[in-house]
Amino acid sequence: MKYLNEYRNPELIQHYLTELHKRALKPCTIMEVCGGQTHSLVKNGILELLPPAITMVHGPGCPVCVTPVSIIDEAIFLSEQPEVILCSYGDMLRVPGTQKSLLEAKAAGADIRILYSPLEAVSLAAQHPDKEVVFFAVGFETTAPANALSVVMAHKQGIHNYSILASQVLVPPAMVALLNDPENRIDAFLAAGHVCTIMGTDAYEPIARKYKKPIVVTGFEPVDLLQGILKAVVQLEQGLNQVENQYSRIVTTEGNRKAQETIDAVFSVQDRNWRGLGSIPQSGYEVNEQYQHYNARMKFQLHEQQVEEERVCISGAIMKGLKKPFECPHFGKACQPQHPLGAPMVSSEGACAAYYHYQPSKQQTPHLS
Repeated sequence: MKYLNEYRNPELIQHYLTELHKRALKPCTIMEVCGGQTHSLVKNGILELLPPAITMVHGPGCPVCVTPVSIIDEAIFLSEQPEVILCSYGDMLRVPGTQKSLLEAKAAGADIRILYSPLEAVSLAAQHPDKEVVFFAVGFETTAPANALSVVMAHKQGIHNYSILASQVLVPPAMVALLNDPENRIDAFLAAGHVCTIMGTDAYEPIARKYKKPIVVTGFEPVDLLQGILKAVVQLEQGLNQVENQYSRIVTTEGNRKAQETIDAVFSVQDRNWRGLGSIPQSGYEVNEQYQHYNARMKFQLHEQQVEEERVCISGAIMKGLKKPFECPHFGKACQPQHPLGAPMVSSEGACAAYYHYQPSKQQTPHLS
């Protein structure tokens, strides 16, 4: 239980809340980038305990939420091919595509398997040499090493009926895109601890300097988040714009070099479309030429189509920190986890799902600005 109980310690939580109420006198807006941070803030009631001067807004750090409709459509198309077994994390199945979701495709007969690791998909491909096994590789830098490793393992084992449909995205370019948005009102960031565990903190230094924004890397427990918010408030108070590492028990400056080497061996960086945010330069991973046989887009000659997103869903405004989930008139009504209008209501890291499950009172009081 080490690093768990002490980061849920009620006395420490009260200490940091007291400090925040003393220090946070000037209004500020802090964005937590990761959906895991969002869920912890909402589930633990931290948003209601913060001083009025602090506004927390929720960023695009939910991989399911930012996967665009066009890639969902690609996955559905592949799943409906008779020779294909499509493997996916469970969160992806209810995300709406243009005409249907993967769950609806599965109900209609598509061979879609819910797995917990891409390495399971490699084993499945070995067991079914007469099928093409495709893993829907969704995620940020956190999941990239395992997805890359699955390609390396398939190659070493001579398994040629395996490929991945990559929807891997990168956090720092998304933060830059948010800061370049003319509607941006972010004063500081809480950066995602698990992403930085893989990639380190170096990539955030240029962002903090150029945009003069404090960036604090945090964990996901209540004490982690409150300590990180306090660090951001102190920096703002002192006019600083530094990268601080609250999650030093896990995160280092250089990150996990072995994981980075695996990523670099399999993936190349390219532009990527994000649901709600549009195209962000150099913000995604795609399987490189060396391993192109394991790139589902190449193997099945897919060409991503530009697809108009569902207009009634305000997920883009939520992930930019411009609105909260309960400010959507459909929240908790036409849009619920069983029948979502957009991805943030589906994912276990989605902001709308967090508010729906942990703040039911908000469902009765939408107030669009």
